[in-house]
Amino acid sequence: MRITMVGAGYVGLVSGACFSEFGIDVVCVDRDDGRVARLQSGEVPIYEPGLPRLVNRNAEAGRLTFTTELAPSVRESDAVFIAVGTPGHRGDGKADLSFVFNAAEEVARVIERYAVIVTKSTVPVGTGRRVEDVMRRVRPRAEFDVVSNPEFLREGSAVRDFLRPDRIIVGSESERAARLMDEIYSPLFFERTPILHTSRETAELIKYAANSFLATKIAFINEMADYCESVGANVLDVALGIGLDGRIGDRFLHPGPGYGGSCFPKDTRALTGGARESGAPLTIIEAVIAANAGRKRSMAQRIVSLLGGTTGRTVALLGLSFKPDTDDIRESPSLVIASELLDRGVGVRAFDPVAMEAASKSLEGLVTCAGPYEAAAGADALVIVTEWNEFRSLDLARLKSVLNRPLMIDLRNMYSAADIVDAGFAYHGIGLGHLDPSP
Repeated sequence: MRITMVGAGYVGLVSGACFSEFGIDVVCVDRDDGRVARLQSGEVPIYEPGLPRLVNRNAEAGRLTFTTELAPSVRESDAVFIAVGTPGHRGDGKADLSFVFNAAEEVARVIERYAVIVTKSTVPVGTGRRVEDVMRRVRPRAEFDVVSNPEFLREGSAVRDFLRPDRIIVGSESERAARLMDEIYSPLFFERTPILHTSRETAELIKYAANSFLATKIAFINEMADYCESVGANVLDVALGIGLDGRIGDRFLHPGPGYGGSCFPKDTRALTGGARESGAPLTIIEAVIAANAGRKRSMAQRIVSLLGGTTGRTVALLGLSFKPDTDDIRESPSLVIASELLDRGVGVRAFDPVAMEAASKSLEGLVTCAGPYEAAAGADALVIVTEWNEFRSLDLARLKSVLNRPLMIDLRNMYSAADIVDAGFAYHGIGLGHLDPSP
């Protein structure tokens, strides 16, 4: 078995490395000379726990290679996975599929024998048919099938997600292609991983529907948190109480400053844009998008209210990535909050274990620090935005000694309010009861 992975970005590199771990020969092809050179030298250019070890082990074994040349690998491959970027347009939110179609054209030009062409990128419904049309136009007599095989990788746990998945989705119109996909994923049979075979359109929609439903749960519990504060209820107990219902489940019922990252914002916008275009608007998901955007801005307003103003105020912001165990700052709540605070004249001193370089390039005026205590020095409040594990056991006495005043604003409810108050702090979490604006 031989696979070509077109694209050595996040999805392509993780997928390629994991397929090679199955014992499959994988060639990752990327146009970026610098990226390929770094990978060939053993340097993994993205931050993902466990990935460098996996890449280097399989590269040393000869199962995983990197190149900028597409043709030699495609000509010998049983399957060609397209794992290129599908960024959202700034205006309508629709996914930009130009990279996907360009890849399809290039593959069509060099394919010489039957292969399965797999869209691994997250793409709107109907993309598989369009990929097939593009390839048929370039090479009408080429022998291939197009399959949709969406990824469900979470940043920070992508390797584990690939090797121990909840499910594999395969959308195809060909029994031959379906059998080959079963063979590719056969190492997961031992794990009893369910493989769901569907039409291509269904497979494409499953990915968008899954992410949109999870985004809805986040937006729902965040609004419940606001309601809890207005009536004196505790959102943590509410989440536990409804999460114990097997029909609901407890995952993604953690109140906070809103979702971000490369998937939920882009996928919800792409889904609603496509649905409106088809005449079947998804008003619930549209409301989720609006609620999440407002959520981030409201967190900045909450901080300003708790500070008692903006003049001469500074906050220590802990966490810049949109979630822990990644350096991804795309649509991160932290950056929206920091930007809003800076615009209002509040100084922002920040620390993140891995995302500070990217954040400082993205946001002018942000001061990055070497650690949480340096960030807290002289600040009027400590604000926890990203739930990195290393923020769970901060030295409260040390923090109190360096802060201008002992105020903790915990936007992830990482700490017990009683413990923080006992340590001499004013504590404000999310949805824990009535919000007192003056600490």
